[in-house]
Amino acid sequence: MGDFRRMSPSPDTDSPFLLNLDMEPSAPDFSLERRLAKNGADQIAGIDEAGRGPLAGPVVAAAVILDQDNAPNGLNDSKKLSAIARDKLFDEIVRSSLIAWSAVSAAHIDRVNILQATLVSMTRAAKLLPVTADAILIDGRDVPTGLRGRAKAVIGGDRISQSIAAASIVAKVVRDRIMIRADEEFPGYGFAGNKGYGTKVHLDAIREYGPCHIHRRSFAPISSLKGQDSNKKSAVRNEQRLNLVNPGGR
Repeated sequence: MGDFRRMSPSPDTDSPFLLNLDMEPSAPDFSLERRLAKNGADQIAGIDEAGRGPLAGPVVAAAVILDQDNAPNGLNDSKKLSAIARDKLFDEIVRSSLIAWSAVSAAHIDRVNILQATLVSMTRAAKLLPVTADAILIDGRDVPTGLRGRAKAVIGGDRISQSIAAASIVAKVVRDRIMIRADEEFPGYGFAGNKGYGTKVHLDAIREYGPCHIHRRSFAPISSLKGQDSNKKSAVRNEQRLNLVNPGGR
């Protein structure tokens, strides 16, 4: 869990207009998208993030505009899918949809806190889409100020909206691949397996080697180890090579 003591009193978020259904579907569908389409929206994007809780690596947000007549089968909350299923669906989403993603680095997270970094990532992902979305469905409670007027927050949205479910898959797969590359750059922490989460192996490595360049220094227990750097490799690593600073997209 992140250290929220540095959170600003007024997060950079609009008071969200929460969209709710009378009954949650058994699997994500296009009910919310159809509701927005009746109000005139044509291009409807779903946004979700991955990586709010880990001790290392970026937070990644993805934005996806599905072709509702050609959506992949089996879209669901990425946490409910196996890695093999996520990778297969990721390829299908990329082939059939408009997508963009943004990764905000650990250093940025430490500067502004995880909530603000997540909102920044969501805003960037929306703006990187190849077309401007008329309406946006965001998983959770928060709507970034930069997306006010177009975006609606949906609690548990990755279980309700196919657009958000697709975004959750893209965000998860992109972040997992970033962390697999990070494992090559910073061996010893088990990033390929733990994806930056605080497993025993990861925590033991932090205690032995100290934090590396992509650890979140504001997160406990790393925040109590300030001043220590990894002695496995130089802490002066080029985050750009891991796509951890600049957003990427398709």
